[in-house]
Amino acid sequence: MKKRRYLSLLCLLVILCIGTKTKVLGKSYSKYSNRKVEFGLNLRRDHKKPECAKPKGVKKLSNYNTWYYSPEAYKQKDKVIYLTFDCGYENGNTKKILKTLKKENIKAIFFVTKPYIEQNAGLVKRMKEEGHLVGNHTSTHPRMTSLSVSRMKKEVNQCRKTMEKKTGYTMDPYMRPPEGVYSVRVMKVMQDCGYNTMLWSLAWYDYDEHNQPSVSTVVNKFKKHHFCGMMPLLHVISSADRKALPKIISTMRKKGYRFGTVDEFAILN
Repeated sequence: MKKRRYLSLLCLLVILCIGTKTKVLGKSYSKYSNRKVEFGLNLRRDHKKPECAKPKGVKKLSNYNTWYYSPEAYKQKDKVIYLTFDCGYENGNTKKILKTLKKENIKAIFFVTKPYIEQNAGLVKRMKEEGHLVGNHTSTHPRMTSLSVSRMKKEVNQCRKTMEKKTGYTMDPYMRPPEGVYSVRVMKVMQDCGYNTMLWSLAWYDYDEHNQPSVSTVVNKFKKHHFCGMMPLLHVISSADRKALPKIISTMRKKGYRFGTVDEFAILN
């Protein structure tokens, strides 16, 4: 009798555990809108933060651990810039970018894709060894709003695992959605996966390596649109960005700016 009662209790515990696990793994995101937002900015010349394209009904992106500038730095009038680089593929600029950052004693964040890690593990290891953050830019660079929830998770998980396997380093908890396409659902899924979603507060047409802006055009973007807590987006494939970087640093330091890393403000709740 006691044995039978014990077995019944054991079965009940197993059923409860399975049920709980299924509930957790099968979390529904249907209440979170997947309406596509293509991130954009209304840039200003009065050195105030630009307004950005947000999902309908979302007042504060930070509620979803999503950022395009540092609210704290902006509020405190802290003259800081957070350099961010997107790494889709390598064409010879990254070593020179890293050399400049090391010379100027500046740390940045690099958002890497799975192919970038696989083909440039040594460079990614160097980023970490030299004190930079390395964030997730997905495995196949898709528009995240076109994916199922399970596929969204797969995109970041495979990239993260590849980083660990190829470099021995853990990926930092920051994710940049490809092309800046996102939704409330994308933000929530990434938040539940342990990521801050990182957008940007300044960008320019620099991602076509065969059609690059002039160096002065890049530097002037900073001169015209800088503000406290800004987070500009640069691409490692851009020869213009690589050539402009020393001038950007010199120009902004003369204006009293320092260069920080996003972990100063983008922390997990």
